[in-house]
Amino acid sequence: MMWNGLEIKFGAHLHGADLRGAILVAADLEGANLEGANLTGADLVAANLQGTNLTSANLTGALLYGANLTGADLSLANLSSADLGEVILTGAILKKARLFGSDLNSANLQGANLQGANLVKAHLAVANLICAQLVDADLSGANLQCANLSGANLENAFLTGANLRSTNLTGAILRGVDLRGVEAQHFEFEFQDERGTHHFHAHPDPTNFAGADLTGAQLIGPELVSANLTGATMPDGTICE
Repeated sequence: MMWNGLEIKFGAHLHGADLRGAILVAADLEGANLEGANLTGADLVAANLQGTNLTSANLTGALLYGANLTGADLSLANLSSADLGEVILTGAILKKARLFGSDLNSANLQGANLQGANLVKAHLAVANLICAQLVDADLSGANLQCANLSGANLENAFLTGANLRSTNLTGAILRGVDLRGVEAQHFEFEFQDERGTHHFHAHPDPTNFAGADLTGAQLIGPELVSANLTGATMPDGTICE
């Protein structure tokens, strides 16, 4: 496959290439070097990008629906407003990547490293984030409804105003997480700190925090609607039974 004189193929060397608006549907770019490439608005639907180097690449508004990015390196990449629905990002590296407003609905991010990533207002409904690394990530206003974050590490992450309705957080690490203003489902508990006693009430439909570590989490005023907190470590260090 050729695009503007560039050969698009398995293992291609396309460092810094200008591929703005390129039509690369189902292209085989496995193992390619696209570091710093400009793929703004590119169409990479169903493309094979396994093990691809996309560090610092610009994928703003790119179409990646159903693409396979298993093990790809997208550190510092800009994927703002990109369509990543049903994409496979298993074991991918997305450290400090920009995913503001991106569509990651039903995406597979199992074991992905999203440390320090910007996921503000990202759409992650029904996404698989099992054992994902989300330390210091910003998920403010993100939609995580029905997502699976079991075993994920969200230490010091920001989840202010996020939608956690029916989200599975079984065994997740939530130490120091900011959960203020989140929407969850059916949940009721209270804890005390230097500011006094805080009460939380909810209505049914389960968000699963079973076994989660919420030590030091900020939970002021969230609407945590129906949550399973069995075995969870609460902000004050107590364990729910």
